[in-house]
Amino acid sequence: MTEGVVHDSWEQHAGWWQREFTDGADPEYEEQILPLVDAHMAGTHRVLDIGCGEGQIARRLTALGAQVFGVDPTVAQITMAQRRGGGPAYARALAEALPYPDRSFDAAVICLVLEHIVDFEPVIAEAGRVLQPGGRFVLMLNHPLLQAPMSGWIIDHTLGEQYWRVGPYLTDDVSSEEVAPGIDLQFVHRPLHRYVNTLVASGLLIEHMDEPPPPPGFVQRAPEYTDAGSIPRLLVLVTRKQA
Repeated sequence: MTEGVVHDSWEQHAGWWQREFTDGADPEYEEQILPLVDAHMAGTHRVLDIGCGEGQIARRLTALGAQVFGVDPTVAQITMAQRRGGGPAYARALAEALPYPDRSFDAAVICLVLEHIVDFEPVIAEAGRVLQPGGRFVLMLNHPLLQAPMSGWIIDHTLGEQYWRVGPYLTDDVSSEEVAPGIDLQFVHRPLHRYVNTLVASGLLIEHMDEPPPPPGFVQRAPEYTDAGSIPRLLVLVTRKQA
């Protein structure tokens, strides 16, 4: 599936995302992702939100006192971000071709974006390019190990066992997933070492990692996770641009 088709899919389903995952509608954002943004982006000044969507993280960063710029390739998302306002400046742009000079920002964030992009290496390289030496880059993504394809909570009634099955982790996989009735999105799985080695190649070294458990509000809405509360859905990598 080409990147153009992926962008068309997000264009088509932007309204669904805006209804279901923004403005307080989604407990994972409200109880987990936005507080993690608060914790890991505190003290930043000039920040880039890569794949900003309709801007909820960008608005959150503005509320923390930063000057924020958001980029997204989806017209419907950028249009909504501008309509909702809140202070950030937005531009329609690809993550692999950021419209900013070298060393423009002291921090950048990319949240739940890389798992939809096949060729992710240029995105990481661009993030490294626009960061100042010593700048912070925070990645949030579906946990590559525990959310690998075909992973999930298994109840084996024959053996009387319950466990989390991990699917084929080391194999890259590109698939289309129906995330809601009539909503099909591309997901890309790759092992964690691909992310780590690409970060290092771009001069971005990991300083901190989080693997938070599913938040209570999510478990309440997805009771199949009740017995899998020790299995994280999210992986957070906090990196620093080397001089």
